[in-house]
Amino acid sequence: MSVDDPLTWEDSYAIALRLKQQYPQANLEEISLGMIHRWTVSLPDFFDDPQLANEAILMAIYQEWFEEANPL
Repeated sequence: MSVDDPLTWEDSYAIALRLKQQYPQANLEEISLGMIHRWTVSLPDFFDDPQLANEAILMAIYQEWFEEANPL
């Protein structure tokens, strides 16, 4: 991802992958939606309005991250 291909709230899977890379030791059972929000908006390639995030968007990111961390 780059400025030419910025992350937005619609990119829940890509955001989850970046967060997994950025925070490899994170315990998903201890991560709050507020943490996901803060961490997402701090990603260098994230270029969306932080105010647009809602619980459904943050849960989608969490779920994608959880599924990546715990494959079947």
